[in-house]
Amino acid sequence: MRGSMKTTSVSRLRRGAGGFCAGVLLLVLMLPGWSHSELCAQSPNTFTVSGTVRNPAGEAIAGAQVILEEAGSARNFETKANTDGTFAIAVRRGGTYTLRAEKSGLRTRSTEPFVLSAGENRHFDLILGSSASSTPAMEFKDEPAFTVAGVTDWSNVGLHGSDTTSRTSEALAKETLTLKAGGMEKIPDSRYQPALEFTAKGDFTQAREEVRKLLATSDDAEGHQLLGDLDERLGDPLEAVREYERAARMHPSEQNYFDWGAELLLHKAAQPAVEVFTKGAALHPDSARMLAGLGAALYGVGSYDDAALRLCAASDLRPDDPAPYLFLGQMEKTVSVPLPCGEERLKRFAQVQPANARANYYYGVALWKRQRGSESSTSSRQADALLEKAVRLDPNFGEAYVQLGTVYFARNDFARAIQAFAQAVKVSPQLSEAHYRLSLAYKRTGDEAKARQEFDAYQRALKSETAAVERQRGELKQFLIILKNQPGSGTSH
Repeated sequence: MRGSMKTTSVSRLRRGAGGFCAGVLLLVLMLPGWSHSELCAQSPNTFTVSGTVRNPAGEAIAGAQVILEEAGSARNFETKANTDGTFAIAVRRGGTYTLRAEKSGLRTRSTEPFVLSAGENRHFDLILGSSASSTPAMEFKDEPAFTVAGVTDWSNVGLHGSDTTSRTSEALAKETLTLKAGGMEKIPDSRYQPALEFTAKGDFTQAREEVRKLLATSDDAEGHQLLGDLDERLGDPLEAVREYERAARMHPSEQNYFDWGAELLLHKAAQPAVEVFTKGAALHPDSARMLAGLGAALYGVGSYDDAALRLCAASDLRPDDPAPYLFLGQMEKTVSVPLPCGEERLKRFAQVQPANARANYYYGVALWKRQRGSESSTSSRQADALLEKAVRLDPNFGEAYVQLGTVYFARNDFARAIQAFAQAVKVSPQLSEAHYRLSLAYKRTGDEAKARQEFDAYQRALKSETAAVERQRGELKQFLIILKNQPGSGTSH
């Protein structure tokens, strides 16, 4: 084997001698001292282990020592990572090996033993931790436990617009997508500038073609991440999710993991999203939005308590960020029993952002839910005050008026309940729940005519709401997922 400095730039060598020689011309310029004939001559008996070395934030670690150890042998093969963190080690015989990297007292834990057999090359992304005892990062040698097999219309999956849990899950998925930071506008590689310019003009098709041309000559994670964004904008979520996965495999950065998980969640693949966000959170434990995405995905699979715990952890990481609290508040509103840690964190939300109407609203909901049936308690009166503050802060907050009316109704204070429900109808005439509850309040006071009038309005509003939800669902495709390595596994939604 040639010296290790000559192996460092080789990456992702194609399988087989023919494939190797076909691509070798692109590598000759990168490897001073190597000729085309030398490289081709070595290919039949050469196995290549390549990859990247990065820190937990996803930044390349230049100069890290990468060590490939053969099991049952004293033979070690070493090289140094390039300036972009990439490395490659070529060996002339197959066998069982482990791989690790180290620099300045920091190191990765050795990979699980892997086998190099004829015609096979391996790729690893190594995360250099804070010390030799650091928790090892997950590496992309592990295949995900699912496959995205295709897409289908949401109209085929049996969801209904009146299903509050499903609608909340869909809303959380869309809100998770809004947490995407950076994206195509912040890709640092200047070679993608022409594609970004086409994107800015709204010409996504031409932008995609530009990126594809560049990736054909030099493959990188930034290009695949950009392709994912463009595919989604062009209505091709199947290609988008595959590009996000490729980006995350090449560079397991926080951004790439989050993009992959958010795309899965948006297209109703909650269980795969749980897997991706879980791995992403393990790699990037300081990412509040990764935990928020994980919480939204767990809610989508019905694990409400686990979802709440992840969101509470996200709010602990970034107490001033409203997103985890807003996710938690939406969940708290829809579940039948109080969520663990929910009330405590929503209290902090109201304390940290006292002028935020939703902060007061969600904390009021949590308090009222806990004290339901004890409407004269101190907590119940505090819930009143929070809800009243919410509508003062935002006089057009229809949901808060509905909740306030519900509190009054539970105390048999029907006059105030009617006043609150009527205000909800005034500011949010499309809110079906406001009409329904106002109808009930009128009925309790014996005003049958107004009760019937509001019930009719409720039916019209509900029909309109349901149609809007179904229309929005029809604009998105749902992924068809095959779960691997599970008894009776098959295609699932």
